[in-house]
Amino acid sequence: MSPIGAAKKKRDFDPNTFLATIGEGRKIVPFQKKQSIFAQGDACDAVFYIQKGKVRLTVVSETGKEATIGILSNGDFFGEGCLAGQPLRMASATAMTDCDLLRIEKKAMMEALHREHALSDMFVAYLLGRNIRYEEDLVDQLFNSSEKRLARILLLAHFGKEGVPEAVVPKISQETLAEIVGTTRSRVSFFMNRFRKLGFVDYDGGSGLQVQSSLLNVVLHD
Repeated sequence: MSPIGAAKKKRDFDPNTFLATIGEGRKIVPFQKKQSIFAQGDACDAVFYIQKGKVRLTVVSETGKEATIGILSNGDFFGEGCLAGQPLRMASATAMTDCDLLRIEKKAMMEALHREHALSDMFVAYLLGRNIRYEEDLVDQLFNSSEKRLARILLLAHFGKEGVPEAVVPKISQETLAEIVGTTRSRVSFFMNRFRKLGFVDYDGGSGLQVQSSLLNVVLHD
């Protein structure tokens, strides 16, 4: 290939196309709802990108206690610990809904990040944004009530990263919500019933949860 052709190819690189298509070292893998993607302690050898669906990340302590540490959706990466030399998975990943995931082998991801600045810029921006989210979660845990933390989790699940609402949030058990919020299932049940009576949420249909933007009043209320 001529230098002009090589330069044109480099300029034409689109990270969104890279993350939407298969190629060397990357493939699209479908997962059904509740199917395990990887387990804590598995070999850490690939990065995953969510093209469609929601994924739950959990950790289990030495005593067998499980905790939910994140719920991810379209456009999220996970499993990137392999890029920093992590040999084993530190958490488990499970499909909350039917998912389409792009599995990118560690070598292919590292080569693409070194070669394509557009992809590395996008990936770094994502990691920085997620780090900010974790800091916000920590502040939320330290200073806000269980009710406010639950409201914030529901709003984040509904409106997502880009502020685009989903018609229905996939069904999340009250046990899972309690793990994320850091409270008991009975308290979550109490708050959810209260939110429903106030018209902030609706989950009578059984297939999912409808969240109204008015729930933001709970988060903003002093």
